[in-house]
Amino acid sequence: MQNDLPYLSLTALSRLLDERRVSPVDIVAAVLDRISRHNERLCSYITVCGDAALAEARRVEREIVRGRRRGPLHGLPIAHKDVSLTRGVRTTAHSRLLIEHIPDRDATHVRRLAEAGMILLGKTNTTEFACGTMELFGVARNPWDPSRYAGGSSGGSANALAAGLAVAATGSDTGGSIRVPASLCGVVGVKPTYGRVSRYGLIPLSWSMDHVGPMARTVADCALLLNAMAGYDPRDPTSARAPVPDFTDGLEGGLRGLVLGVPRQHFYEGLEAEVDAALRAALRHLEAEGARLEPVELPLSGELAGAGSILIMAEAYGWHAQRLRTRAMDYGPRTRRRIVAGACYTSGEYEEAVRIRAAWARQVARAMERVHAIVTPTLPGVAFPVETQLSGPPDTSWGTRHFNLSGHPALTVPCGFTAAGLPIGMQLAGRFFDEATLFRIGHAYEQSTSWHTRRPESLEAA
Repeated sequence: MQNDLPYLSLTALSRLLDERRVSPVDIVAAVLDRISRHNERLCSYITVCGDAALAEARRVEREIVRGRRRGPLHGLPIAHKDVSLTRGVRTTAHSRLLIEHIPDRDATHVRRLAEAGMILLGKTNTTEFACGTMELFGVARNPWDPSRYAGGSSGGSANALAAGLAVAATGSDTGGSIRVPASLCGVVGVKPTYGRVSRYGLIPLSWSMDHVGPMARTVADCALLLNAMAGYDPRDPTSARAPVPDFTDGLEGGLRGLVLGVPRQHFYEGLEAEVDAALRAALRHLEAEGARLEPVELPLSGELAGAGSILIMAEAYGWHAQRLRTRAMDYGPRTRRRIVAGACYTSGEYEEAVRIRAAWARQVARAMERVHAIVTPTLPGVAFPVETQLSGPPDTSWGTRHFNLSGHPALTVPCGFTAAGLPIGMQLAGRFFDEATLFRIGHAYEQSTSWHTRRPESLEAA
C-alpha cells in the first residue's frame, strides 16, 4: 500500500485515515519519497517543505488519534503553486525579483485549506510571474514523456499530480493556466467562476482575468477541495457573495436530463487527428450515458486572442511598472518583453478589448440558456517538446481563454491518450456559479471511463 498511497484519491485517502489504516505521516512520507526520487528530473517543486510537513503530519496524527479529525481533508497533504503567498515559506513566482521573498501572511485559499487540516508539502513550479519561462528552477517536464513540456503556468502542480509527487494541488488560471497543464499531464483542473475563490494573496497577472482553483486526479477530489477554498472574502474586492454549496452533493446524479452544447465554431476546427478522434468518442460516450447534445452558436470564439492579450498584459504592466523602472534586468527576457508590451496599448485598444469581452460574455450567456454546459477540447493538440516551449510555443490558450474572458467556470478531465501515450483533455464550461453541474458531468464521464486511472509507468523505468 505504501507505494500506492501517492496515487490514491483524496477521498480514498480520507477514508483510510478514518479507518486508521494509514496515518498522515504515512501519506506525507510516501509522497516525499517520490519527490526525492523524481523532482530533480520533473522540476515539479521550487520549494519542498519536507521536515516541516513531516512535523505537521505527526502533530495532526495526534489530533486524529484523540478523535479530533476536523473533516475529510484533515491530515492530507497539499501543494501550492509558487504564486500563492505562504506565511514563512518562500514564494518566488519563479523570478529573481522574489528569490528570497518570505511572506508574513497566507493567501486566503492557502489559509482556508490549512484550516481544513491540510499539510503543506511545498511550492510548485510556475512560469515567471505566470507569463514567462522557467529559467531559474528548471522547466516542468511531462511525466508521460519528460522530453515534453508539462504546460504553463501551473505546470508543477499538474506534473506533480500525474507523477504521484502530490495528491492535491492548487493553481492559478488567467488564460488557461490550470486547465492547460492539467490536460497535458492527464489530471483534473478547475477554473471556478470569477469571484468564487478569493484571490487575496495571489501574486497577480491580470486582475480582471485571474482565477484560483483546485487540481487533483479525480473530479470528486476537486469538488472536495473547492468546498474548502470557495466563499466570500472581504479582502478581495472582486470576491462574490454567492452561496457556496457542498460541491460533492449530486456527484452521482448521472447525465440523464442534461443538455450539453457542442460549439459549431472554432473549438472543433484544426484539431490534431488523435485529439479530434478522442473528443468525438467522448461526445458519443456522453450521449450514450444519457446526455443530449445540442449545437450552439459562438461566432466570436475564434476572434478573442487579441482582446485577451491586451487585457492581460495591460493589467500586468500596471502591477509591474514600478519594478520594471528599477529592476528591469532581473526579469527573464520573455517575461520582460511580454509585460513591457502592455505599456504600448492605447486606452482605445483596451476599451475595444473590453467591448469584445462583453459581447463574448453575452454570447456565452445566451448559449447557456439552452444548455447545462458546453463541451470542447481543452487544447487542439497534446504535449509538445520542451525545446518548442523555449523557442516558440504554440497558442496554448486556444480553447481556454474564452472562459477567463467571460468568467464562466470550466473544468478539464482526461478523455483519451494518443498512440504515443500522451494525454488528451476535454473541457466542460458551465453557467455562472454552477460548478456543481460541471462536477456532476465530469464525475459521470470519469466513472464510466478509465482514463484517470492510468499512471506514467515509463517514469518508473527511467
